[in-house]
Amino acid sequence: METIRKIRLAIHRDGKSIRKTAKDLNLSRNTVRKVIRSDQTAFKYERQVQPRPQLGDHIDLLNEWLATDQELPKKQRRTAQLLYEGLQLEGYQGGYDTVRRYVKRWLQDNRQTGQRVFIPLVFEPGEAFQFDWSHEWVQMGGLPVKVKVAHIRLCHSRLFLAIAYPRETQEMVFDAHMRAFEFFGGG
Repeated sequence: METIRKIRLAIHRDGKSIRKTAKDLNLSRNTVRKVIRSDQTAFKYERQVQPRPQLGDHIDLLNEWLATDQELPKKQRRTAQLLYEGLQLEGYQGGYDTVRRYVKRWLQDNRQTGQRVFIPLVFEPGEAFQFDWSHEWVQMGGLPVKVKVAHIRLCHSRLFLAIAYPRETQEMVFDAHMRAFEFFGGG
C-alpha cells in the first residue's frame, strides 16, 4: 500500500512521468501504469503453479517418505529439515525452501481428519465425588486473610459443597470429608 501511495503521489501531485516514477521507485513501467489505471489499494499475486525443476526427480521418493511418516506417531515423524537432508544424500541439489513448501502442501492435501469422539461420563448416585482445594482471600476483622477452601462435588447430581479452613492439613481433609458425608447423607 505504501508503494501504491508513492506512485500516485509522484504522478498526480508531483507531475512525474510514468518512466521517471518507475525509475525512482525501482518498478516496471507496467506496474506503475497498472496502479494509475486502477482504484485498488492493494495488489496480490499468487503463482498458479509452483515450478520445482530441482525437486522433480526426487518427488516420488519424497512422497514415499511422507506417506511412511504419516503412519508413525507425531514425535517420530521427520521434519522438513530431515527430509531435505535425506534428499541431499540422494543427490538433490535444490534448496531447503522448495522442500519445505512441498512438504507443507503435501501435509495439507493429505491431512488425516480424525473424528471427534464424545464419551459421556455417567455415574450412579453415590458412586463418585470430586475433591479439591482453592485459596481465597476474605475479610476477617477488617483485615485480608487467606483461607483454604475445600470443594466437594458429587459426580452424579453435580451437587456442590464448599468449606473454608485456616490451613490445608490432613486433619482438615478428614474433616471436610466427614462434613461432606453428613451434608450429602452418605454413610
